Amino acid sequence: MNVVVSDPILASISRTIATAADGINALAGCLEDNAALRRSFVDAIELVASKRGRVVVAGVGKSGHIGRKIAATLASTGTSAYFVHPTEASHGDLGMITAEDLLILLSWSGETVELGNVLTYAKRFNVPVISVTSNADSTIARNSTIPVVLPKVPEACPHGLAPTTSAMLQLAVGDALAIALLERRGFSAEDFKTFHPGGKLGSQLLLAHELAHSGEAVPLLPIGSPMSEAVIQMSSKGFGVVGVVGGDGELVGVITDGDLRRHMSQSLLLLTVETVMSHMPRVITPGMLASAAMEMMQSQKITVLFLVDDVGRPSGILHVHDLLRAGVAYDKWCCPEMVDEPASEESTPYDLRWT
Repeated sequence: MNVVVSDPILASISRTIATAADGINALAGCLEDNAALRRSFVDAIELVASKRGRVVVAGVGKSGHIGRKIAATLASTGTSAYFVHPTEASHGDLGMITAEDLLILLSWSGETVELGNVLTYAKRFNVPVISVTSNADSTIARNSTIPVVLPKVPEACPHGLAPTTSAMLQLAVGDALAIALLERRGFSAEDFKTFHPGGKLGSQLLLAHELAHSGEAVPLLPIGSPMSEAVIQMSSKGFGVVGVVGGDGELVGVITDGDLRRHMSQSLLLLTVETVMSHMPRVITPGMLASAAMEMMQSQKITVLFLVDDVGRPSGILHVHDLLRAGVAYDKWCCPEMVDEPASEESTPYDLRWT
């Protein structure tokens, strides 16, 4: 059944989105033109980075919901943080806040009554306060260590009552603080993995060696071995490929089903591996992200990669099925620095195809 959406509904949706966009643009413009706002952002980052304790975020209503998200984003990007509801704080949860901590108070008006006890407690125990508000003359802003004063923007609500654009600006500020702290600390993808072991993010941050096969499972033969042994290795190990190692144990070539086809003859099994192998095989390091290995397999149209150490000795083998079982999928938005032009079939180092 076709559902016809009336023009007033579309007009309302368009107006809300446009108002939200205008709000973000107003914040960006204010950050560019207002030296005081720029200074407050920088001071807030420096203050958070200097504290030994945790960041405690508090807010009421929609600001409270935004505060929970800000605390979660900070915690997941290397800044220890949690949310405290101001009402619960007044009934004992203030004891969760120590002098080593720092408070971020969210209040669009700057006059949220429920935050009064939290602010009083902070003053008593010298807990620094960063406030995010739109009113520089408000009680909360005037009693904050660092007030971050946002531009007053219209709400998308036609009555100007439901927090919409204002909540989005608070969220944008929280994200900006979290990312600035992440970059200041040099928080890496490996650090990120520590806090995100599950789900799609966790699989994207797996390392190649965590999924690879090692030890006796790796199909390897030394130079000079007969092709009869190579065929046995390719079949018994189940990868359809065998690596050829030189005198120092370095990987010097691989033999695939494509190599077998190209050299198919009655004398194939009498040849030595170095006469059949493909030279300069495509390899990866054990510390490469599994998602990058997936992208490499996809761009090179191969299904197997050998892992080698810093001197070229093989330490494992990774099959595309290992990546798929782990839920790894290459995502250019997650890892944009890994984007590369896919290689042509002619440049493919060996002929394994997607299975």
